[in-house]
Amino acid sequence: MEEKLEAVARIGELITSDLYFEDILRLIVTMTAQVMHSNLCSLMLFDEKKKILELKATQSVSEAYAKKPPLRLGEGVAGIAALEKKAIIVKDVQEDPRYVNKDIAIREGLRSLVSIPLVVRGKVIGVLNLYTPEPRDFTSEEIQLLTAIASQAAIVIENQRLLLESQAVKEELETRKKIERAKGILMQEFGISEEEAYRRIQKYSMNTQKSMKEIAEALILAWEMKKK
Repeated sequence: MEEKLEAVARIGELITSDLYFEDILRLIVTMTAQVMHSNLCSLMLFDEKKKILELKATQSVSEAYAKKPPLRLGEGVAGIAALEKKAIIVKDVQEDPRYVNKDIAIREGLRSLVSIPLVVRGKVIGVLNLYTPEPRDFTSEEIQLLTAIASQAAIVIENQRLLLESQAVKEELETRKKIERAKGILMQEFGISEEEAYRRIQKYSMNTQKSMKEIAEALILAWEMKKK
């Protein structure tokens, strides 16, 4: 039991981790599989724009499982768990009509499954799936442990998502500032309008297959070197 509680604590510690997002997801499924003695654990995240659950991490080396198609809310066991915001337990996925991709389950020897939604502030952000190689009756203690792991994982994932979003916003603002400065340089250097300056940066970006940020940075650097 101590080992299992330690796993929950270790997942919680990932909130302040400086690991890459993909590595964090992989650590979550790996630790969950180890503590639950599972042959396969996976993590699906919900894409709000596409309205689908996509497989993002698994400790399995199965190429067939890793390439599983996404699920819509309410589709398959994981989709039902996400839609209803509750854990779904399946004794044998090879026999349950709700489970899709039965061919993969048979090929990989997957039998029992627990799908637990990842919920943050009432919003579903994904599903944690745990499989066993034999039909199994999960105890209430095991379900409680998986629920605790899922809760911690949800907080970690949402925290990382918010961090990535804030970084993206910061980078976008920095890019805009550089493009604005580059436009100013072109307007001053060639006596052209702001619209024409932007068009030239855009056109050069397309011709060189470089981002507008890179073009702007090069213009600014050349201007500063010229001034010196």
